Amino acid sequence: MVSNRILEMRRLLKDALVKNGAKGDWQHITNQIGMFSYTGMSKPQCEVLIDKWHIYLIKNGRISMAGVTTKNVEYLANAIKDAVATA
Repeated sequence: MVSNRILEMRRLLKDALVKNGAKGDWQHITNQIGMFSYTGMSKPQCEVLIDKWHIYLIKNGRISMAGVTTKNVEYLANAIKDAVATA
């Protein structure tokens, strides 16, 4: 059940990124498995997520998918879109 939820959060995040027009190819989000996902974001982009959006991840771009929920996935997608566009 836990692994299915994480797979679903990966799908929802990728779909939200595509829907909101975030620059980039987000297929790697759903191609990965496990509780952590490499976002492909740079250190400056991660710093935007941390400092501006209060989304915490490792500055190499790894994020815990366990923290992504149906209630915050749109917020995360919008934050990623902003970070990619501004950093």
